[in-house]
Amino acid sequence: MLVYFLIIVPVLALSFMAFSYWQERAYRRKPFYRLSDVGWQRHAPPPDTELLHSVALLGDIGAVATDGSDPVMRMVQHWQQQAGDKGTMVFLGDNIYPIGLPEVGNRHRDTAEARLNTLLQSIKSYPGQGIFLGGNHDWLKGREGGHEQLLRQERYVLEHLQQPNSYLPPNGCPGPSCLQLAEGLLLVVINTQWFVQRGFKPLGSKYGCPYSDIEEFFLSLNKLLKRNTHQRVLIVGHHPLYSNALHGGKFTIKQHLFPLTALHKRFLIPLPIFGSVYPFYRKMFGAYEDMSHRKYKKMRKRLLRIFHKFDNLIYVGGHDHNLQHFEVQGNHYIVSGSGSKLAFVKKGGRATFAVEALGFFVINYYSNGQVWMECRITSDTSEAGLVVFRKQV
Repeated sequence: MLVYFLIIVPVLALSFMAFSYWQERAYRRKPFYRLSDVGWQRHAPPPDTELLHSVALLGDIGAVATDGSDPVMRMVQHWQQQAGDKGTMVFLGDNIYPIGLPEVGNRHRDTAEARLNTLLQSIKSYPGQGIFLGGNHDWLKGREGGHEQLLRQERYVLEHLQQPNSYLPPNGCPGPSCLQLAEGLLLVVINTQWFVQRGFKPLGSKYGCPYSDIEEFFLSLNKLLKRNTHQRVLIVGHHPLYSNALHGGKFTIKQHLFPLTALHKRFLIPLPIFGSVYPFYRKMFGAYEDMSHRKYKKMRKRLLRIFHKFDNLIYVGGHDHNLQHFEVQGNHYIVSGSGSKLAFVKKGGRATFAVEALGFFVINYYSNGQVWMECRITSDTSEAGLVVFRKQV
């Protein structure tokens, strides 16, 4: 009887978890909509309204295909045709996997340079503008030497684009950097990686940063937003402030059953019960790139304390490899991190929309003062992709 129990019960438990995993995978492919947003297709900007500016928000695109076959970059080309010279491409960090742009001679250099050149070419052939900011992978995955790695990428971008605002904030400083995209639409760029970086991070005039005390960053950001309550403000950083995905502490059944897939997707070794230790640790304490980590938590708390004072803000990050939208206290928080990789996103919670699909968000600003967001994902039937969510924000 004991032998029967020791054999049959684990087999039944594994079978149930495997069934739940495959059921979950099928569910994950479908977009989630908050009940009040289910009929989003019925809403659109007035057809006769003039587009003043369009912003494509491309997060975590660092594994882009360099042979012209990349589906997201093909979508970008269609967006460029629609926006014309009234567009801005913002690369939200993790522009080059796995470790940013290493020095010449490094085994990752050729691949990294080819990927970055692909992104740069998409800007050079476009009459609008392109802006890069750094993510944790661009900073050598947050390790010592990350600042030097980031500066190497920044210099490369500036040299090849010859545009002064193509890498923000400059010099790896915290920011905030701002750019007027159109009358009534302001872009603010924050270097969120600075706050969670483990190695050296610059501060003070010696490194080209405008202040030597990080408290001045928060004072400067608050003053900037207070001066611009008369217009819409689009704030971009690498790290999201709300997320229903991995870095927000959400895990799949697969990650509990096969925890070694965190090291490599092919390590499908079942470790039920013991496998839950890793997700529990990430959820409660967090790695350096997780919201639950003390550095990330402190940064998020300080930023939200400022943002909640205003009601004219849209904040967009990447980092989690999916597409999400949250509406909190009159402001909008977007995750646009599936430029080249995909990862699980949990439905429901505080999210109004979520989908696990390759793509990006677009923010459109019109002459009547309206701002609309669109979520576009890749499609097997159309290089232009599909719009799977649209909302006035």
